[in-house]
Amino acid sequence: MNQKDLILNVLDKTYEKESWFAPLKNAIEGITVEQANWKPTGEATKSIWENVNHILYYMERLVVNMEGNKWSNNLDGDETFNFTEQFNDENEWGKVVERLENAHLSLRKLLSNATEVELNRDSFDAKLMDVLLHEAYHTGQIIQIRKMQGSWPSHR
Repeated sequence: MNQKDLILNVLDKTYEKESWFAPLKNAIEGITVEQANWKPTGEATKSIWENVNHILYYMERLVVNMEGNKWSNNLDGDETFNFTEQFNDENEWGKVVERLENAHLSLRKLLSNATEVELNRDSFDAKLMDVLLHEAYHTGQIIQIRKMQGSWPSHR
């Protein structure tokens, strides 16, 4: 497997193709806005929506940078959890989920067309793998939140 195929494989498995762990797309599938906004008790806890915001921020930033554009919405790590405004509205939650899907599709297309030189420039390949592993980490948190709220399907 060459470098590009390896990266595409990791992208696919972290987002939509179940392997040894559930991908993000499965982890957020069927979540209601109430479930997305629910937080476990505790000081340092995040909601599913906040975790999705965090992932979305880094994914969209990566796509913009890979397209050769400058990302202008610079937030610190904590601010990214509030990247989109969280309403108690199914349509707004659906828009965020759709943005996440579009960011992954855009990234996949860009990576499919990238050259080896582009992937290696400025350690981009390593930065990309960090973003994908970071996504897998937060997907695990989302699944844990769903288990705590009783919304994780028992068949998984």
